[in-house]
Amino acid sequence: MSGMELSSAAFDDKTVIPRRYSGEGENISPPLTWSGVPEEATELVLLCEDPDAPGSTFLHWLVTGIDPGTTGVTEGQKPTGGLPWPNDFGHVGWGGPMPPPGHGTHRYFFRLYALSEPLQLPEHPGVDDVHRALKGKELASGTLVGTYQR
Repeated sequence: MSGMELSSAAFDDKTVIPRRYSGEGENISPPLTWSGVPEEATELVLLCEDPDAPGSTFLHWLVTGIDPGTTGVTEGQKPTGGLPWPNDFGHVGWGGPMPPPGHGTHRYFFRLYALSEPLQLPEHPGVDDVHRALKGKELASGTLVGTYQR
């Protein structure tokens, strides 16, 4: 599987996500740009997950059906053609970082996948459902990691 580049003008890989994008800030999604999408991709899928959440990995953002011809998304918007899904806060769309106070630094993995066929998900997918559905459909992927603590 080839790699795609995923980046943000708001923060660098493995650095702190600015407060405005967090649950204690303006809670808007950060701007993202990407490149290296394979020509044969039928759709892109974007997710943001926190593996450091108490209990299990927490889903902060899931968007499927993104137009593979796009190269990014502006802050506070959904990607072109994208269908936003419920996050683990119970809201559709972006749910910014909001780790428990004093729980230390959490990592937020933004992952972009180029798929060979549309993703099929259950009505209320969790992180594990998404990863299971991606298996065998991934043509390329890119990852950007941000951090946040309270």
